[in-house]
Amino acid sequence: MAPINNTAAVAQKQARELLSDNGDWHAESVGDDIDALKRSIIQHFSHTLGRDIDNASPHYLYSALALAVRDRLMDQWRTTRAETESRDTRRTCYMSLEFLMGRSLSNAVQNLELVEPVRQALNQLGMELEDLESLEHDAGLGNGGLGRLAACFLDSCASLALPVTGYGLRYRYGMFRQEIENGYQIEKPDNWLRDGHVWEIERPEHTCVVRFGGHVEPDSSGASPDKREWHTHDEILAVPFDVPVPGHGNDIVNTLRLWSASATDEFDLSEFNAGGYAEAVSAKTDAENITMVLYPNDSSENGKVLRLRQQYFLVSASLQDTIRIWLQTNDNFDGFADKHCFQMNDTHPSLAVAELMRLLIDEHAVAWDDAWAIVARSMAYTNHTLLPEALECWSLGMLESLLPRPIEIIQEINRRFLLQVAKQWPGDASKQAQMSIVSFDEHPVVRMAHLAIVGSFSVNGVAQLHSDLLQKGLFKDFFTLWPERFNNKTNGVTQRRWLAHCNPGLRALVNEQIGTEWVSDLDQLERLVPSADNLDFQKRWKEVKTRNKQNLAELVLQRTGVSVSTDMLFDVQVKRMHEYKRQLLCALHAAHCYLQIVNGNDEGAAPRFILIAGKAAPGYYMAKAIVKLINNVASVINNDPRTKDKLRLVFLPDYNVSAMEIIAPAADLSEQISTAGKEASGTGNMKFMMNGALTIGTLDGANVEILEAVGAENFFRFGLTVDEVEALRPNYSPSAVIAVESRVKAILDAFAEGMFDCGDPDTIRTAIDAASSGDDPWMTIADLPAYLDAQDSVSEAWADQQLWTRMSILNSANSGRFSTDRTMRDYNEDIWNLSPLGTPPQTTR
Repeated sequence: MAPINNTAAVAQKQARELLSDNGDWHAESVGDDIDALKRSIIQHFSHTLGRDIDNASPHYLYSALALAVRDRLMDQWRTTRAETESRDTRRTCYMSLEFLMGRSLSNAVQNLELVEPVRQALNQLGMELEDLESLEHDAGLGNGGLGRLAACFLDSCASLALPVTGYGLRYRYGMFRQEIENGYQIEKPDNWLRDGHVWEIERPEHTCVVRFGGHVEPDSSGASPDKREWHTHDEILAVPFDVPVPGHGNDIVNTLRLWSASATDEFDLSEFNAGGYAEAVSAKTDAENITMVLYPNDSSENGKVLRLRQQYFLVSASLQDTIRIWLQTNDNFDGFADKHCFQMNDTHPSLAVAELMRLLIDEHAVAWDDAWAIVARSMAYTNHTLLPEALECWSLGMLESLLPRPIEIIQEINRRFLLQVAKQWPGDASKQAQMSIVSFDEHPVVRMAHLAIVGSFSVNGVAQLHSDLLQKGLFKDFFTLWPERFNNKTNGVTQRRWLAHCNPGLRALVNEQIGTEWVSDLDQLERLVPSADNLDFQKRWKEVKTRNKQNLAELVLQRTGVSVSTDMLFDVQVKRMHEYKRQLLCALHAAHCYLQIVNGNDEGAAPRFILIAGKAAPGYYMAKAIVKLINNVASVINNDPRTKDKLRLVFLPDYNVSAMEIIAPAADLSEQISTAGKEASGTGNMKFMMNGALTIGTLDGANVEILEAVGAENFFRFGLTVDEVEALRPNYSPSAVIAVESRVKAILDAFAEGMFDCGDPDTIRTAIDAASSGDDPWMTIADLPAYLDAQDSVSEAWADQQLWTRMSILNSANSGRFSTDRTMRDYNEDIWNLSPLGTPPQTTR
C-alpha cells in the first residue's frame, strides 16, 4: 500500500502551495467541499502533527484525515452536548461495560455524508480512502454481541436525535488479540491505543473520585438518620475521555464518555528517593489496573475483585457525572427522575441502584424514601442472557471488604423488598429465599440481576422469545409481583455500518433500484421484493456477492494461507466461542462432509467453504478445546487433495468488527444454531440477513422473528424447540441417537479412531466426550441428525442458483424490522420517553 503515490508530483506541489498560504487556514478549511477538505488534511499533517509531506508516514496520514473529519463534528458536538445537558431536556444515560465501536473514521465519514468529497480530496492528494481507513485500530472495548449492540444503539440514538449519552470504560488493552498456534488459541495483548486515539478528547476538568475499601460510621453531623460517612483508604480518580457519536445527516453528535482510572498521587516520592522504586509507583499501578484490560479472567479471586472494581468504577463515576451536570442548573433533586433514565446494559452496571442511593443520601442529604423514589423511577434494566450461571453473583464477603457502604445499602434495599415478598406470599419462606437479593446460603452471594430488577421501573429482554422465557422461567416470581415492569425490545443492528458502509457494491445496487431512503428507514428495503424475480437484477445481485466473496477470500488467504474459490457456498459461523452457540455442531458437520467426500458419497453436495471465527474467554477451557478441535478438523480437510474445490474449513483468527465488515457481505449461509432457549437474541443473524445471507438455524432468540419476517420457504430451520429440549432433558441419551443414526455414528467413530487427532487427542476428546454425555445441556447430538438434514436442503437449494439468489434478495428485503432505529424507537416510546433534540419536550411518565 502506498497512501501517497511517490509519483504524484502534482499533488505534492499542490500541498506545498496550500502550506505556503499564511491566511486564516483553519477558518477556511472546515467546509465540506473538496478543496477545504484537502486544505484541512494537509494542515493537520503539517501543523498539528508536524510531519513532512514529502516523507509521508501512513499512520500520520490517517491521523491527519481523522482530525480533518473530526473538525467537521466539533460545532455540532458542542451544540448537541449543550442541549442534552440543558435543564429542560430529559436524557438517557446508557451504562455498559462494553462498547465494541470498531473503527470511527469510516462511521463518521458515512454519517456526515462526506464519502465522495473525502474520497476525491484524497485522490487528488494521491491517496485512497480505503487505505487510510484500514490503518485505524479497532476500538476493542467489547467482547462480542453485547458491546457491538451498544455501539449500534448509540449510532441509532444519534441518528434519531435522541439525547442519549453512553458511559463506559476506556480499557488500555481491549479484547485480547487472538493468535492460533498448533490449533490452540493464544491470547496476546490488544494494545489498541498504542498509536493514540484521535477521536477522543480528554476532559480532566470533569474528573471525579471513586472510593473502595475502608469502613462506615454514623453521620457525625446528625443531619440525617439515613446518612453515613464512608471512610476509605483507596481513592481512584476517574478521568473522562469523550468520543463523538455522529448521527446520520442530522447535525447531531452525541457523546460516548469513557472513564480511565488514575491514582490520586502519581507516586510516593519519599519511597522513590529511598530506593523503593516499585513501591513508589505501586498505588499508581493498582489504580490504573482497573481500566487496564477488558474483562479480566475472573477464574481467580483476584480476577473477580478486579472485575467488581471495574463495575463499581463505571457506575460511580457515571452517576457522579450526571449529578454534577444536574446541579449546574438545579439546587435540589426535585424533578431529577423526570429528567433522567439510566439504562443498565445487562447485569454489569447493577451496582448503579445502590450507588445512586449512596450519592443521594450520603453526599446530598436526601432522605431514604425520597432517594428510593428517584432510583425506582429512573433505573431501567436490560437482560441479555437466559443462562443462570451468566447472571453475576458476588460474594457478600468480597462486597463488604471492597464496598462497605454500598453493601449496607443493598442489604437495606433487600430487607425492605423481602417485606413486599412476605406480603405477596405470606409464610412462604422458600419464595423469600428464591427472590432475595442476598442469598440465604451458608456463604451468601449478592444476586446482581435481582438487585437490578428490584431497583428498576423497566425490565426488558432482547427478543420476543427471550422476554417470554424470562417472564415464564428465570424471573417468573418477579414477573408475578411486578408484571407492569416487564417488556420486550427486540435487538437490531445499524444499517449504516452493516450495509451502507460495509457493502458498497450492494449499497449502490439498492440505491439504483429503490433510492437512498433505506439508509435512514430500513423498511424501505421491502420495495426490493418485486425485483427478486427479475433475472437481470438477480444477475447483478450475484455479481456483487461474488466480489464480496473475493474480498473475504483474500482476507482468509492473508491470515491462514488457505485458498478458497468464490464458486463455493460460503458457510459462516462467527460469534463468541461458547458451548451453547454450538460451534462444535458446525465442526461435526464439516467432519461429516469430509467423510462423505472420502467415501465417495458426496454427489449433490454443494462445494462448501466453512468459516468459523470467534474468541474464547481466557479461562473457558471447553471453548478453547472446541477451537482446537475445529483447527484439527480444518488441518485434515485442507491438506487432503481429495477435497480440492469441494470442501474447505477455516478458523479465522482474531475476529473483530473490521473482519465482520468483510465477512457479512460475503456470506451465503448464516449459521445460527444455538440450543433453543439459550441465545437471548443474536445480532450477527441480523447482519447476515441484511446482506442477503440465508439462515440455517434453530427456533432460538431472534431467529424466531427472522423466520417470521422472511418466511419458512427462505429459512433452513431445524432442531428441537424450547419445549422439546425441556421435555427431553430428564431422559436425554446421546447413545440412543447414535445407535439409530449411522451418519452420527460415523462422525464420532472417526474422532474415536483418531482421524482428527493431529497428534494431540486429549483436548478434542474432551469436547467430543462432553457432547456424547447424557449430561450435555446443549443437546448437540440430539440436534445433529436434523442439522445434517437441513444442510442437505441447503445443498439442494444451492444447486438452483436462480432460486438461491431470489431467496437472498428476499432475506435482505425483509430485514427492515431488524434495524436499531426501530429498536431505539421502541425503547424511547415504552421506557425513555425522550423528546428528539430540537423538538419541544414531551410529558414524562
